[in-house]
Formats: sequence, structure tokens, C-alpha cells
Amino acid sequence: MKNRILVVKCGGNAAVDPAKVCQDIAALHHAGERVVLVHGGSADIDDLGRRLGLTPRRLVAPDGVSARYTDAATLQTVATALSGIVQPRLVTTLVNLGVRAVGLSGWDGGLLRARRKKAQRAVVDGRKTIVRDDHSGRITDVDAGLLHTLLDAGLVPVVSSPALAEDGRPVNADADRTAAAVAGALGADTLVMLTGAPGVLRDPADETSVEGIHRMPAEGAPAHVGGGMGLKLIAAREALLAGVDRVLIGDGRSDTPVQRALDGGATTVQLADIDRPSGRQAGKEAA
Repeated sequence: MKNRILVVKCGGNAAVDPAKVCQDIAALHHAGERVVLVHGGSADIDDLGRRLGLTPRRLVAPDGVSARYTDAATLQTVATALSGIVQPRLVTTLVNLGVRAVGLSGWDGGLLRARRKKAQRAVVDGRKTIVRDDHSGRITDVDAGLLHTLLDAGLVPVVSSPALAEDGRPVNADADRTAAAVAGALGADTLVMLTGAPGVLRDPADETSVEGIHRMPAEGAPAHVGGGMGLKLIAAREALLAGVDRVLIGDGRSDTPVQRALDGGATTVQLADIDRPSGRQAGKEAA
């Protein structure tokens, strides 16, 4: 058990109870599991933005996958919400549960490095256009050594973006894809992504339509894109291509969300019709 690593991504969906997630992580940690918690914070980001007079916006790619539009003001809001509201909540909850947790943003110690997106294709008002003022990026490097040092010391790292781009300035990075990059860099056995649904749904309006196994194509758009599921499935694919053995998308609303996912109460994402690379070579191909 000592060498196993579990990465948990706690979604920012308002329906996900972070206290229950922390209780579950604390139980696993006390049982000897090595756990890294990666978090988003969409509900808190949107709430803080509205209080500052900002209207949340999404960029929808031609394939239907959507992501947060991050202009300069929104980037400041994202950083403030994640580092000043969400992360302290998670860290203090874990500490009060007897866990030595430490919060890290992507720029702490240069933990997360990203490639800035210079331009993005998006559909705006029904027309395809190029967006050039979005301050976001894709994770290209994770300082796994820093995280291993913390894990070896018996700590639980609590990680969030933004990351540092090539120019040394911060950029926003999707939390699901950040979790996938962290899991791949650490050689994690399992990545659990928690959300406000019981898993991947065949019908987004019917929670009984949850898939036990979802096979993700090695390339191209995912079959499900609504409710933020598109980026989760893309992140799951990236984790699997980076050598993570198992990726689960589970219900963050349950009393023991992590354990429930590990026990089979989640969608297992697999790659469809591909011989998956492994180890260091897999990480290179996924980069």
C-alpha cells in the first residue's frame, strides 16, 4: 500500500459536499493510503465573480465541449477564489480531521507549468470564431518530485491551478485536466473524479442511465459533452494515455464519495480499441 497513489479530483459543482470528500480522504489517509487532492471551484468562482460584477462566460468549441472563458479580470477572480476560499476550506477541514494537509497552487514552487493557448476556436452566437484574449493554458509539466516529497513525509497535498506559462505569468487550467496531469506525472494507480452526477449518463436528464463502463475513443470528441462531462472524459483519456491504471467518474454527493467510487459505484473510463502505452513513454505520448 505504501507505494500506491490515489489522486482525487473534487469538482466545483455546488452539489458536491467538500466536507464529505475530506472525511473520506481522511479515512483513506489514516488507513495508509497516499492521497493527492486536486480541486476546482466553479461555484465559488462564479459567486465571487458576480459579487465583483463579472458575468461568468463559457467558450464552446465546435465539437460542443465547453470551458470557462478567462479574461484578465476572470483570471484574478479564479486565483482569488481557489487560493483564498476553496483551498483553505479543504485544508482546514482535513487538518481538523487529523490530516497533515498542505495547500499548493500551480505557481507554488513551480509545481504546474502550462502552455498558453494563443488562440481558441469557439462558436459565438452560432458562428465559428477565433478567441485570442483567453488567459488559459494546458498543463505540460508537473513537479512530481515536490509532490512525492510531501507524500513521503506523510502529508496530503491539496492542489489547484492556475499554472505558470512559458512567459512566467499565470494562466487558468482546467481542474479535471490538471488532475489527469498530476495523476500521470505521479504514476498514480487510480484517478477518481467527483462530480454532481452518479457518473457518465447515457441520458443527462436520467440519473438511472449511468454507465458502468464508458469506452472513450483515443482521439476526437467524447460522446457526452453536456454538464461539463466533455472535459472530464477528455481528462480521463489523458490520464489513461499517461499510464494511470484506472479512472473513475463518481458521485460527489454521496456520504462516502471516494470510497463508493473505489468500490464500484462509479463509471470506469476505458480507452476504446487501442494498445495503451505504459510508464514514462506513455507520459511522453500524452504530453
